[in-house]
Parts: sequence; structure tokens; C-alpha cells
Amino acid sequence: MQSSNEEIQNIRIVIIEDDETIRTGYEYMLGNQPGFEVSGAYDSYEAAAAFVFEIEPDIILLDVQLPGKRGVDVIPAIKKKLPAVHVLILTVYESEEVIFAALKNGASGYLTKNISTDKIVEAIYEVMKGGGAMSAGIAKLVMQSFRINHNSPLSKRETEILEAIADGKSRSKIALNLFIDLETVKTHIKNIYQKLDVNSKEEAIRVARESKFI
Repeated sequence: MQSSNEEIQNIRIVIIEDDETIRTGYEYMLGNQPGFEVSGAYDSYEAAAAFVFEIEPDIILLDVQLPGKRGVDVIPAIKKKLPAVHVLILTVYESEEVIFAALKNGASGYLTKNISTDKIVEAIYEVMKGGGAMSAGIAKLVMQSFRINHNSPLSKRETEILEAIADGKSRSKIALNLFIDLETVKTHIKNIYQKLDVNSKEEAIRVARESKFI
């Protein structure tokens, strides 16, 4: 039987987020949550590493895009020294590649920064009880990945870009989210059209969905 939230107290939280405004906001909001204690807030993994292993937090809120080492890439090092810690990714990036890298590396959850404080609090309690936590959009991407036709002619990157197009994202937004330049996105789209034998994004989305490529 799972514990109620009231029975889970004195949750020690460390925040690793390079944006000072966001970091300060999280620190204030979570620090004023009953049963929570923000034990440290840092702008990079390198800054946190000097203290976090001594603090031994229960939860680490970790951004993906940090100065120095990326958040996704430092999860194994964190889990090696603190195997019991729950790492919650909290980011603006919804890249399938980044999501699966985070989960594979040991993250307990993946949240986007547009969610409310209440949802973050719920996610912290959820992982403390042994569960996983994902924003609705992230959960949708994970579920879609299991339904994909793996005989697709599209590469993983092409599939990712076409899914983003189907979600209404612009080419410039896709480039930003995937850490690639705009010309690379355009080249991938051209290759998608050729492989699916189509001439527009509407046709590409229709064909891909009918064939379960996305």
C-alpha cells in the first residue's frame, strides 16, 4: 500500500538550473512547500558536484541545457554516487532523443517547465513513492514511440522532425529544440518528402500516420 503525501516528510531537494530567475523561483516555491527543504540551488553540475554528494538529497531537479556538462549526461555520475536519489528533469526541451537519453540514464521523471508548481509537487511525491512522473506531452511521445512501425524508411531524426511538424512546430523551433541549424532541418524535410514520395507537409503527415511511421 502506497504512503499518503502527508506521511512523506522532510524531502531534501537540490535544484540545478542555469537560469537565475527560474532557479530562484523554484527555490522559493518549493522551499515554502510543507515537508520540503531546498538544500541547495546551483547554476551548473560542476558547481553542484562540490556539495550535492555531501547533502545527499532525496530529489534533484535537473535542467537539460546547462553550461558545462549537459544535465542528461551527468545523471549516471549522480546515480553512481547517490543511487537512492530521484532525478527529475525539468526543461523546455521535448526532443524524443533527449527524453529517452534521460530515462535510459536513470531519470525518475521528465517534466516541462510550463507545468504548474502543484504539478511539480505532485511529481516529487510520485517519484518518492517509487513511481515515475511525466508531463502529458512527454507521456504522449513515449507512448507514440511504442506504436511506431519500425519498418519505416525514415531515420530516427527524420521521424522526430516529422512528428514535430505534425505537432505544429515551425522549422526554426524544431532547429532550436533539437540543437541543429535551420539548414539541417530543411535538408531532413527534403529527404522526408523524397522517401515518402510527397510534395507537402500535409501529405507527409497523412502518409506517415497512415503507415504508422509517426
